[in-house]
Amino acid sequence: MRAILMLVVVLLLSACSTTYPNQQVTGQVFPSVSGESLAQTTMSFPEDVSGQVTLLLIGYKQDSQFDIDRWLIGLDMTQTQVAVYELPTIQGMFPRMFSTLIDNGMRAGIPKPLWKGVVTIYEDGEQVQAFTGNENPNNTRVVLLNTEGKIIYFYDQGFSVAALNELRAKLEL
Repeated sequence: MRAILMLVVVLLLSACSTTYPNQQVTGQVFPSVSGESLAQTTMSFPEDVSGQVTLLLIGYKQDSQFDIDRWLIGLDMTQTQVAVYELPTIQGMFPRMFSTLIDNGMRAGIPKPLWKGVVTIYEDGEQVQAFTGNENPNNTRVVLLNTEGKIIYFYDQGFSVAALNELRAKLEL
């Protein structure tokens, strides 16, 4: 019975997605969106990170986590100093209906000390996906915001050392 329920959930989650063409958003202000961290704190972006340079690692599918993890490892290995938030961003009504199940699944796989930095965007998920585009949804959308919420670096081609170095160069300006 549990397997059937999970199959229904997966089908519902995948049936509600709209594909948006990828966009180049560098130079634009990140749209105002809100979500809840796995620590159950409501956050709004870019408002709650205003005044600090912030890196958003936006994932549109569970498989995005692999790419996000490569970015996090690269940032750690290069000792890159920047505030980082993971934003699982899910569009559609059905995911919102199952948000507790989805969030509890993420909590089970993420160490508790990291929960405050993982903010799931449900209600505004379609807005974010339309803003950046969601073609190649396994690739992380890497968004570096300046202190005013303007995007000073954007990358959506999957992790690469060259892209990491470009990001680090933006942080040195």
